[in-house]
Amino acid sequence: MPLKSYLNIELTEAGCDEAGRGCLSGPVFAGAVILPKDFFHPLLNDSKQITEHVRNELRTVIEKEAIAWAVAEVSNEEIDEINILNASFLAMHKAVDSLKVKPSFLLIDGNRFKPYHDIPHKCIVKGDAKFAAIAAASILAKTYRDDYMNKLHLEYPSYGWNQNKGYGTASHRAAIEKHGITIHHRRSFKLVEWNLFHQP
Repeated sequence: MPLKSYLNIELTEAGCDEAGRGCLSGPVFAGAVILPKDFFHPLLNDSKQITEHVRNELRTVIEKEAIAWAVAEVSNEEIDEINILNASFLAMHKAVDSLKVKPSFLLIDGNRFKPYHDIPHKCIVKGDAKFAAIAAASILAKTYRDDYMNKLHLEYPSYGWNQNKGYGTASHRAAIEKHGITIHHRRSFKLVEWNLFHQP
């Protein structure tokens, strides 16, 4: 089913989504995108449903054709301080802060959100597979976060972040057990079964 171009034709809508919420390491990233009402791309979809190559191709298109777009991050240290849910909201707020055009309505992926100032919003479960602006935001958040984790991998190759991007795969957890944690791990998360923190 094709993605919807908008919820309210008369409003300037920004789609918002995050990436990396369930990861054991690295920041959480969020994207905010305002698309033209007539924007269409046949490959645009939830970032999890398309290949890395297509995501990167779409990122270029979105950055070129969007009315406004922004990406923001919240560090693993701040995630540990305020929890991942609040960090996800904060990352989306920061992304909206950075938009060069102020939206009059926010389309939020998911079922919860902390209101952003006086701008009304609507939470949409699986919104990244329903609305083009949310899908575009998910693609920007995902690709920017993947680039970030690929760079961290060069410093910490033992954890396989170029492949798992910080998610809690069996190999990532095994690497934590073997090598300990890094400054990029989220200490408030259950990193291994015994959850014992030791620096490499």
